[in-house]
Amino acid sequence: MKLLIFVTDDVHADATVNALVEQGLRVTQLATTGGFLRRGNTTLLVGLEDSQVERTVGIVRQAAPGALALTMDLERYERL
Repeated sequence: MKLLIFVTDDVHADATVNALVEQGLRVTQLATTGGFLRRGNTTLLVGLEDSQVERTVGIVRQAAPGALALTMDLERYERL
């Protein structure tokens, strides 16, 4: 299991979320501000199987050029 964290500018956030949801992925969207883009941005959290990582990064790459992508291992992912 992986947790993908994407940081993108607010302009691309809605299109990115829509593209991910259309592919059946669940996304948590957080409004954030930080030094990376030096303005308001959006952080997206996506929990998924290892085999879905490359496809998901590709979706975000097209929807939000310049986004920051972080990948973390997850011990547990459970929808309650």
